[in-house]
Amino acid sequence: MNPMTGPLLPASCLDFMRDLKSNNAREWFAQNKEAYQTELGFVEAFADALLNNISTHDIIETPTGKKSLHRIYRDTRFSKDKTPFKTNWSGGFRRATKYRRGGYYYHFEPGNSFVLGGFWGPNPLDLKRIRDDIAFDATPLRDILSSVTFIDTFGKLLQGEQLKTSPKGYDPAHEAIDLLRYKQFLIMRRFSDQEVLSDNFFLEVCQAFRNMRPFFDYMSEVLTADVNGLAV
Repeated sequence: MNPMTGPLLPASCLDFMRDLKSNNAREWFAQNKEAYQTELGFVEAFADALLNNISTHDIIETPTGKKSLHRIYRDTRFSKDKTPFKTNWSGGFRRATKYRRGGYYYHFEPGNSFVLGGFWGPNPLDLKRIRDDIAFDATPLRDILSSVTFIDTFGKLLQGEQLKTSPKGYDPAHEAIDLLRYKQFLIMRRFSDQEVLSDNFFLEVCQAFRNMRPFFDYMSEVLTADVNGLAV
């Protein structure tokens, strides 16, 4: 670890996933289990350092970096894709208590690395609360999305599935219909393979997670308080 930049992900972490994608079978994985454990150790150390950094500005209930990692084994029971292993390193950190909504997610894969935060599948009640707040006044959310920091980090748009038409109960001509159509509310920062393997990658990921806070704080307030500011 470089004390000035934090831990590094070696090229071998991405190389292993390239090899696994080309040899996605239990026999190959068993023969290369020792190599997998070595690379997993690098990713766990990286995740531990991420957790320590996030904990300087947020409260996280995920206890360790190791606990944040997703299993490499795929659940193929209901999938047409029967390959047994994921071909990425991924995991997430859950914010603590019901008053801190949202979570931090990381995904490292050759040609498809990113960090993401937000709300992947809000339940109907949460989705209605978000939409009602946007319909009442979209300015707070638009201010976050249009800030220089947000655009520099995540781009100009939210990510996530959207309805093709207006949601039921909301005016199709509403000035915030572009936001009301969202079914998911996600913000993402993508990284090239070169960036993932750079000396500054850890710091860039930490900064991206830190820059999610205004979005999380807005959503947490919307989802945990009524129109009068009382806890729900």
